Amino acid sequence: MTLASALILSACGPKKASDPLADSGRTQRTENLLTNLMAYGDSGVYMFGHHDDTVYGIGWKGDSARSDIHSVCNDYPGLLSFDLGHIELGDSVNLDGVPFDRMRQEIFTHFNRGGVITLSWHLNNPLSGGTAWVADSLKNVETKTVASVLEGGQKHEMFLGWIDKVADFLNSLETPYGVKVPVIFRPWHEHTGSWFWWGQEHCTAAQYKALWKMTTDRLKDKGVVNALYAYSPGTEMDGNESKYLERYPGDDIIDVMGLDCYCSSPEADTVKIAGYAAQLDKNLATVCAVAKKHHKAAALTETGYEGIKTADWWTKTLQPVLDKHPICYVLVWRNAYDNPQHYFAPFPGQISTTDFVTFVNNKHVLMRSDVNNIYFVKKKE
Repeated sequence: MTLASALILSACGPKKASDPLADSGRTQRTENLLTNLMAYGDSGVYMFGHHDDTVYGIGWKGDSARSDIHSVCNDYPGLLSFDLGHIELGDSVNLDGVPFDRMRQEIFTHFNRGGVITLSWHLNNPLSGGTAWVADSLKNVETKTVASVLEGGQKHEMFLGWIDKVADFLNSLETPYGVKVPVIFRPWHEHTGSWFWWGQEHCTAAQYKALWKMTTDRLKDKGVVNALYAYSPGTEMDGNESKYLERYPGDDIIDVMGLDCYCSSPEADTVKIAGYAAQLDKNLATVCAVAKKHHKAAALTETGYEGIKTADWWTKTLQPVLDKHPICYVLVWRNAYDNPQHYFAPFPGQISTTDFVTFVNNKHVLMRSDVNNIYFVKKKE
């Protein structure tokens, strides 16, 4: 090929978009996302999010451009969530059977729509070989796991390799035009409980903080410049600010302060549902107050009512609490394709669909069509 031919082909090829780094070392789009997440809370609006929304739902799996949420309200969630569990093992699919290649494509698609992505990581136990969840038969092992992956531990080098696989995935989220998709990464969640191997009873506060620091340091060392980091205890803190911050890894690490809180009523039990609303209100008040003090975005990082057994749960239970607190998003968990009773969002024919449409159409809730230019800072009027 002659030089002239090469220049012609180069001129006709796709142009690389500008993806500059901010002073923080992250991409400017990632910093803009954080700025606008905080602005959402200050403005009294919040994105609605759904886990695995576009890869499966009730009665279906793998269909292209399908979504239970879209089927109900003709719009996609503003926020999509996916999980990286089993990426550490080198598997091609995650712990819920979602191919990582498909996940990557859905992330690109939602980014191109203007939506936002958050990623969790239910990773296996590196010491026992079990799942992220604590097994009674392995409790003597679980209490040693975090120590084993920290510097000097027997699984430290192996675990760094696991983090590297996450880094490889995050670094692969680059469009053909050279733009890296910003994501909100939320590992080590619900640590105030003890059902995960990194939970309250299985490591000290210092070890938990060291786990966070090791994770984020390694990701940065591997060139990850498109991640915000979310911290999300459960309601075991019971609205106590000191308990919430007991294992907080630091303002230099965390960007989003969150909360995981579920409505666990097994039936349409109005007393238990009211208890959920009160618990959510109490704990969100603490999260938002702490986030304001630390200049962080606040979010309801996981919630939901499995089976949604009351028709007006969205507008009578969830919305009145959310509208009181300056959060930037609320995320409900998945609609399982292989378990028709395990769902947290409506689908066609579900009893709460009409109420859900009312919920998403209120002025506080942002769906995909409402999320515009979140990766660009709006100019002041």
